[in-house]
Amino acid sequence: MLSPTFAEPARAQTTPERAIDARVAAILAGMSLDQKIAQVVMPDTASFSAADMTQYRFGSYLSGGNSGPGGDERAPPERWLALADANWDAAMAPRADGRAPIPTLWAIDALHGHNNIVGATLFPHNIGLGATRDPELVRAIGAATATEIAVTGIDWTFAPTLAVVRDPRWGRTYESYSERPDVVAAMAGAMVEGLQGTPGTPGFLGPDKVIATAKHFLGDGGTGGKDQGNTVASEADLRRIHAAGYIPAIAAGVQTVMASFSSVNGVKLHGDKAHLTGYLRGGPGVHGLGFKGLVVGDWNGHGQVPGCSVASCAASFNAGLDIFMAPDSWKPLLAATTAQVKSGEISMARLDEAVRRILRVKLAAGLFEKGRPSSRPLAGKVELLASADHRALARRAVRESLVLLKNNGNLLPLKPAQTVLVAGDGADSVAMQSGGWTISWQGGGDLTKADFPHAQSIYGGIDETVRAAGGRATLSVDGSFTAKPDAAIVVFGEKPYAEFMGDLDTLEFHDDYKSYKTMQRLRAAGVPVVAVFLSGRPMWVNPEINAADAFVAAFLPGSEGGGVADVLFAKPDGSVANDFRGKLSFSWPNGPMPAKLETPRDPGTLFPFGYGLRFADHNVVRPLRETAPIGQVVNTRIAILGRAGLPAAWSMSLTEAGSPPVPISSNAGQSQSGALVLRGIDRDRQEDARLATWRGVTNARVAVTATRSLDLSAAGQALVIDLRVIAKPTGKVMIGVRPAVAAGDKVPDGLFADVTALLTNGPGTWRTVSIPLRCLGPRAALRAVDTPFVIETAGRLSLALSDIRLAPASGMVLHCPTQSR
Repeated sequence: MLSPTFAEPARAQTTPERAIDARVAAILAGMSLDQKIAQVVMPDTASFSAADMTQYRFGSYLSGGNSGPGGDERAPPERWLALADANWDAAMAPRADGRAPIPTLWAIDALHGHNNIVGATLFPHNIGLGATRDPELVRAIGAATATEIAVTGIDWTFAPTLAVVRDPRWGRTYESYSERPDVVAAMAGAMVEGLQGTPGTPGFLGPDKVIATAKHFLGDGGTGGKDQGNTVASEADLRRIHAAGYIPAIAAGVQTVMASFSSVNGVKLHGDKAHLTGYLRGGPGVHGLGFKGLVVGDWNGHGQVPGCSVASCAASFNAGLDIFMAPDSWKPLLAATTAQVKSGEISMARLDEAVRRILRVKLAAGLFEKGRPSSRPLAGKVELLASADHRALARRAVRESLVLLKNNGNLLPLKPAQTVLVAGDGADSVAMQSGGWTISWQGGGDLTKADFPHAQSIYGGIDETVRAAGGRATLSVDGSFTAKPDAAIVVFGEKPYAEFMGDLDTLEFHDDYKSYKTMQRLRAAGVPVVAVFLSGRPMWVNPEINAADAFVAAFLPGSEGGGVADVLFAKPDGSVANDFRGKLSFSWPNGPMPAKLETPRDPGTLFPFGYGLRFADHNVVRPLRETAPIGQVVNTRIAILGRAGLPAAWSMSLTEAGSPPVPISSNAGQSQSGALVLRGIDRDRQEDARLATWRGVTNARVAVTATRSLDLSAAGQALVIDLRVIAKPTGKVMIGVRPAVAAGDKVPDGLFADVTALLTNGPGTWRTVSIPLRCLGPRAALRAVDTPFVIETAGRLSLALSDIRLAPASGMVLHCPTQSR
């Protein structure tokens, strides 16, 4: 492997490279300014039409996690291919100016298989692949993924993620192969070659391959667990740790690199010329990486550069960005960039440099020769989606990624010819075992079995294995039973999330102790318990480990849940069918805060990097501490609706007068008749805020409900809300909480304060308002609250909400009468 500090020596150009450069020069010479500008702006399919493509001729476009054809996340593969054709036809139609049209590229986030497509193979997320330590397996997964992408006519995937995650509280931890740079480096080149093929061979970027992306450059895994945060590191550590995956990826011929949302030492990467141009592009003389492909931005990431907006950012382009990812800001950005080139703020030489790189990638990918997407060799061959070979590969990956953390009494492997109870909310949920970036951006939500026509849940795999051996498996989510089983398998863990929606303050797992109590009841009944934990990161689960006889970290295995049963059960004759092979790619914490990396015998580490038992091991995991270590203080602020969404297992609903509540399982929805509509909007990041619109038809409310009663009686607390008034209220607006009630008691409507006066200054900018809890009622009434946020009105109102929490008052504070406590 190449040194993480020094790039591969510069190579002499080969004949094919010289031919490509000559062709690029010829194409560039015939392009107008408008054509060049169009090459560097990438919109999202949700924000433009084929007519827009005909008019503007975008050089590339993407479909974000929630941007299926026609807004349908569940669109069949045929509709994806039809969309590819429609945009290709629009891009390649004869131009009014007579100039030669240029093919367009379609990009998508295919992070663990072709994960946006219903019916595609879903492989384990990268955290599980890192546990396999098997680059050849990763290479095969890249190749299978590329084949399935080609079926739908898409050219480019924004993968692999090469973050070296140093703090697993980050919501993108599962996209990383490991906390160790050597593991990330070992997987990086293999995945790139799987997706693109091997440079210099006839199959490179051939009909069964797609363009890969190394992301997010640079240091995205070092931000202290905060998405789009700041990595503070020396240049030596940036190169030694965070650049480790880019060296083999570039050596493997990766065609594109995506700039990170995050910052390095306070400088936003989207505007960091020293790293985007100097280090990434520089040759051996400056200890650079020698990258020759194109650099694409992340979702409106250029708008975060100081002095920029999503509609205008010469600074980012001049720093080294070649393509603006402008999902919904493309139109003003086209105009602004054109004006900046004409004024000289962006030089023509810099624009030509970016366009030259884009054209080079298109020619390397054979885009000018491939023709209309549906005419390509694999296009429309839907039988390749979740083919038998691909499913077998995914099942093998599941087997090799599982890590055995505890096996007291050598309970595993289980005998299959017995009665097995399968419990837990993850047992029969392909959505939960697949995690985020699955059909939709966040995954989970309202996804059902029907959305996974070729998949098998973990319970499905167990049932198949046990029945084949003459045993019996029973699904009981809560663990209840009438006849005592011989053994129980409890499958539980994190609900799906993606990006900042998964950021955590601590690594403490909590589902209101539901799984813990289920396992305790089973063991109290004399039933041996195997815990299968689904998560996108290592977590503090000491109580759950204590409650189980055996504990398996399954991470996010994807669509082939049968791979879990392959390892949990012996052959019918009692011999080992498949031993555990996975080794932790992340240190497992012994408290709610992350383990200290590279600290030998750190007491905050329960299971070190590389830990993983096999059946022959006789390690006994003794009872673990179930309270936080001294000094690990958990944040006392209670987030109700943060930019990362709701707390785990909390729920949101929309209700209008006379109708039942409508649960909201994603960022969007409406009350029963549509009197109240909710959707996700961007504040600083993709869909990190909610826009609620009351239409004035009837009284309607938004409510957030907790998993258990909260004591809100502490003095000095307030409901603190970041909001922006889009359309002022036409009626009284009330905000409050709803106390919990015992069964049979009359349900109180809630404790409210009139906040109309706080909302009459709109439309306006984002601001913080606070409603002291003393405004809502006597302290005694706040000692058991199960719905800590309600907002309602009978009038019209359009209100953006971004961060709702219980905390000391700040910003604009509602004045209320002093009440006796």
